[in-house]
Amino acid sequence: MKANLTRRNFLSVIAGAAAMPVIGPAAAVAGRKAKARKMNVLFIAVDDLRPQLGCYGQKYIISPNIDRLAAEGLLFERTYCQQAVCAPSRVSILSGSRPDTTKIYDLNTPLRKAMPNVLTLPEHFKNHGYETLSIGKIYHHVQDDRQGWTAEPYRAGTFPEGAWKGRGYLSKEAIAQMTEYNKAYPKMKGRGPAFDAADVPDEAYPDGANTVYAIKQLNRLKDKPFFMAMGLYKPHLPFNAPKKYWDMYDRAKIKLADNPFIPKNAPSYATTSWGELRNYYGIPKKGPCSDALARQLIHGYYACVSYIDAQIGLLLDELDRLGLRKNTVIILWGDHGWKLGEHAGWCKHTNFELDTHVPMILSVPAMRTAGRRTRALTEYVDIYPTLCEFCRLPVPAHLEGLSVAPLLKDPDRPWKKAAFSQYPRGKVMGYTMKTDRFRYTEWQDRKTGKVLARELYDHQKDPDENLNAATQPEYKQQITRLSRILKAGWRAALPQ
Repeated sequence: MKANLTRRNFLSVIAGAAAMPVIGPAAAVAGRKAKARKMNVLFIAVDDLRPQLGCYGQKYIISPNIDRLAAEGLLFERTYCQQAVCAPSRVSILSGSRPDTTKIYDLNTPLRKAMPNVLTLPEHFKNHGYETLSIGKIYHHVQDDRQGWTAEPYRAGTFPEGAWKGRGYLSKEAIAQMTEYNKAYPKMKGRGPAFDAADVPDEAYPDGANTVYAIKQLNRLKDKPFFMAMGLYKPHLPFNAPKKYWDMYDRAKIKLADNPFIPKNAPSYATTSWGELRNYYGIPKKGPCSDALARQLIHGYYACVSYIDAQIGLLLDELDRLGLRKNTVIILWGDHGWKLGEHAGWCKHTNFELDTHVPMILSVPAMRTAGRRTRALTEYVDIYPTLCEFCRLPVPAHLEGLSVAPLLKDPDRPWKKAAFSQYPRGKVMGYTMKTDRFRYTEWQDRKTGKVLARELYDHQKDPDENLNAATQPEYKQQITRLSRILKAGWRAALPQ
């Protein structure tokens, strides 16, 4: 541990020097003023966002504002979440700790119940004089980590009669379906159809309303140091977005998944029955979706991505208007990936690349990273130490990630040997690891550690993970090597 801390302190010095603005003679007065100010943070969380964005090469997705942010910062091509489900993923980011440390593997355990004394990311900033705001969905539990925020967490929810119900339905058809469905299934708690497209302004749905509130807060805080956590709900189910965003896409041109089948030789632990989606009106309780329904769902996902992209654009525009971009670090992340019919599945809840691979974009003032990309293997536990370094806060000793600050100076430098994720299946835990070439997974008995099944996907030959090659003789040596790396853990994978 001492060696890791020494390395963090060393990186802190480098990052601190890199983050200092370059001041010319003509800007001396403004420079001194900027130098005296603390660096702000705009921390943008997006629910269920896979790297389905224009800046990630998905040119059919309309995401001009996220693409603009990528053009002004550093895009991380290979970032991975620690667990592909909401609460554990978010807790790992906000605590800086991995799931086996937090002991949070599901949606039922609030952070402060599991880790009452952990110094969270917002609390750390609060302790150093920042106003810390939670808007929209940051933690899974709205009141989690109350001590980390300087004000009550805000989630928009005051909408017309019958429209909110916890799910944000606005069209008459969707509300009618929700009402009908909830009578038949009273435990559905406001679920109706898996999509909605009311012809309403952006702020009629929760994400738009939260963005309006966030812009007001930016104006209030423009002369104070702030850590603003802005959590966008979409594209989480249900795929509810104003009609104009649906109209951006021609459903007839939407392609279905190329691999709508379970990977060959995959163990039963590897897949799910996507019960999250099946809870919605009109979704079959068993079996696959029809092609028409699959296209409608993908259409809804795309519409929601474009909807939240517009909200991000409003935030970026307001930062520019207020002159805050020059002293605000912006980080955008999606809490985990999502399947859109691939591997005979939908939603998340697996260790596949589709579920663990996530978008991350970082924009830091005065760093010459505009439009650059890195293929370094990075993880969401790296966010906490990174923000500490760029805002010149001490890096807490309990963190289990590594600041990515050096990558902003040299995106191609040697970095981690692997990124680690995991997913539980009852009494079994699936530990997975992404290396430069492979995804390797061991399904272990949670009590004994006995390996019950293995997965190996060769991304050089099989980037879509359609064949589990763990039993093929030619990979025997690779299995032995990868198992040894997985057992050694994340510390051993750090750059030397």
